[in-house]
Amino acid sequence: MEQLHIITQTLLHLLLVLTLISTSISDPLADNFLQCLSQDPNVTTSDFVFTENSTEYSSVLQSTIINLRFSTSTTPKPLAIVTPLTYSHAQTTILCSKSFNIQIRIRSGGHDYAGLSYTSYDQSSFVVLDLRELRSITIDSDQNSAWVETGATIGEFYYWVSQASQNLGFPAGICTTVGVGVQISGGGFGTMIRKYGLAADNVIDARIVDANGRLLDR
Repeated sequence: MEQLHIITQTLLHLLLVLTLISTSISDPLADNFLQCLSQDPNVTTSDFVFTENSTEYSSVLQSTIINLRFSTSTTPKPLAIVTPLTYSHAQTTILCSKSFNIQIRIRSGGHDYAGLSYTSYDQSSFVVLDLRELRSITIDSDQNSAWVETGATIGEFYYWVSQASQNLGFPAGICTTVGVGVQISGGGFGTMIRKYGLAADNVIDARIVDANGRLLDR
């Protein structure tokens, strides 16, 4: 089996986490944040922003919660859940959060047993940047490479690699419901590790959004 290198067309979540802390949460804060997001007249925030007043808020929040201890009535909830449809949506979310000193929790495409991506442990105001809509996968068998967005799960990635070629594989973890973004930033330990190393060792390019809202590549 040949080795498949990965190019992550992604928003690497470790680079997105902000350490800005808000001392309190209030309705005006939520209103200001939402107003900031909707400054672009061509953007309809209702398509990708969910607040507690949204009918889909609970289902979107609970979609990747596996550990029910973090899904109680007393668990701190996000001010809003943003599921960007484009990179610019993610950039705007970061800039608006930074403007109002709101923390960001980043969710890739998979589950999170520890609850780090959807709750607050210090009661700070926060929003969830859920990247599940950014999940495209493009395989280039001739170049032994792939562009993968971070919202895809590693299982989805394995599937499309297998559909593209029976002679290609990618070294990552064995838990197929984990998001690609976590595999890349956290290592990606799997059965091919001894010969091909970690998932992170096979990244040859990446697109990221940094804490200043800039879209960068290598």
